[in-house]
Amino acid sequence: MSLIYTNFNYLPNTICAFVLGCAVMSAVAAETKHEVNAESGIQTWELHDQGVGFTLMQITPDQARGFFMARGFDREAVDYYASHCVFMTIVRNESVAESISYNLADWRFYRENYKPGKLKLKDDWLNEWRQLKVAEPALIAFEWSQHPTAQTFEVGDWNQGMTTYAMPLGSIFNLKFLWKVNGVMHEAMLKDIQCASATSGR
Repeated sequence: MSLIYTNFNYLPNTICAFVLGCAVMSAVAAETKHEVNAESGIQTWELHDQGVGFTLMQITPDQARGFFMARGFDREAVDYYASHCVFMTIVRNESVAESISYNLADWRFYRENYKPGKLKLKDDWLNEWRQLKVAEPALIAFEWSQHPTAQTFEVGDWNQGMTTYAMPLGSIFNLKFLWKVNGVMHEAMLKDIQCASATSGR
């Protein structure tokens, strides 16, 4: 199996241990699988649909703070990042022979009584960090930790990285994933996802 690899050897064990065209929209009804770690209380959501796998795992505010402070961010910056809804996000091409491609800019999250929202992408963060004069070594560490915005996967390829959502801690939402096969857009919905709270994992 080949791997589109993001270097996460430096991530905390509580995070790393989890990792064991034209648009004709396809209607899907794949079931979301939800699990809670008995020791940490950290929650994961997983879905397999049309040969593609998606996983979201909560990253707690304390995990985010500890990770980025160890890489040169000051407390004010990490508190700002940790105030967002953060997940480890994994995408896999499990069996699509034609390859799949996706762009996180196409994905949308849905909260009750709110308009659909867009993910806060890696480049959005990097622009903010540069305005705040974050040191270059810290920026490099941050860039490596984030999920790549756009990728193409052959069968067996996968990748992981952090994704962030501008909503309050503890929010519940659905996330629509979009990907293309041979120029045709497909979609799947992870349901009833919950952002980590300020006390998650404690």
